[in-house]
Amino acid sequence: MNDTATYTKKGEPFERDMSYLPDRVLAGDRSADPLDDEFPSGSKDSPRDVPVWKAEPGRYRLVAARACPWAHRSIIVRKLLGLEDVISWGAPGPTHDARSWTFDLDEGGRDPVLGIERLQEAYFAREPGYPRGITVPAIVEVESGKVVTNDFPQITHDLSFEWREHQRSDAPDLWPADLREEMEAVMKRVFTEVNNGVYRCGFAGSQEAYEDAYDRLFTALDWLEERLADRRYLMGDAITEADVRLFTTLVRFDAVYHGHFKCNRNKLTEMPHLWGYARDLFQTPGFADEVDFDQIKKHYYVVHTDINPTQIVPVGPDESGWHTPHGRG
Repeated sequence: MNDTATYTKKGEPFERDMSYLPDRVLAGDRSADPLDDEFPSGSKDSPRDVPVWKAEPGRYRLVAARACPWAHRSIIVRKLLGLEDVISWGAPGPTHDARSWTFDLDEGGRDPVLGIERLQEAYFAREPGYPRGITVPAIVEVESGKVVTNDFPQITHDLSFEWREHQRSDAPDLWPADLREEMEAVMKRVFTEVNNGVYRCGFAGSQEAYEDAYDRLFTALDWLEERLADRRYLMGDAITEADVRLFTTLVRFDAVYHGHFKCNRNKLTEMPHLWGYARDLFQTPGFADEVDFDQIKKHYYVVHTDINPTQIVPVGPDESGWHTPHGRG
């Protein structure tokens, strides 16, 4: 079996497969978010009629690699909300093959709670021969060893709304109701043009597709640079889910996307408001302590062999700038 994954299709633009296991972990029979039907937060605007699992402390394990930006969101949100003792965390290593993420950071190469070597085992426990990608983040039921959901935008939404009884007393409100409509629009543009936009550049299969993705990405970054000129965070004076979602792309930008994905009109450090904003978040408890630049670089430069066949991991850039004063509040 060839375990080498490929990410580009010659002559074609990159299209992300957004089909995930849609089950939800809820506090009750239906979502605790009063705006859930108006603003579906899952990866697809799918019907809300999906299998429901009960939110119970100790029942689930969040499997999420620090290296992956989509998983990184869930790690940060879990930390910001103070759910560390409620939902355990399993951390796969930064590299994987075509089959699965592996637990090579753990003693004996096995997750100490689930007892598995590959996340694939939890997917197969849920659905033998699971045919789609073995992705992180994934919520796994500890007792059965089955994946409950891997719907990454729904996971962070539900961590905020469905686990409120178990959050720390001073946990931030990452989904303020009075800003919800605007925030949903901002998050949609950030996802399509920035979070996924860097991948459309990096995995483009033609010059035309790359240049289109490049133009769209930097149009959106210029919009964000302007937006952050007169406000501390994307939605104003407080951190929201929108900031978490943007941060995981920005923190990877100069280390990976600028060179590896050819997003090289300029570096993040050359956009004053975005760079100050990114440092502001980085220096906020719950963000920097969950960033591992070595794992981030190893993931991209080693795994994407069709882009970087030598698998050489760059030494730079200098990370010390992340700790310099940001001057934003």
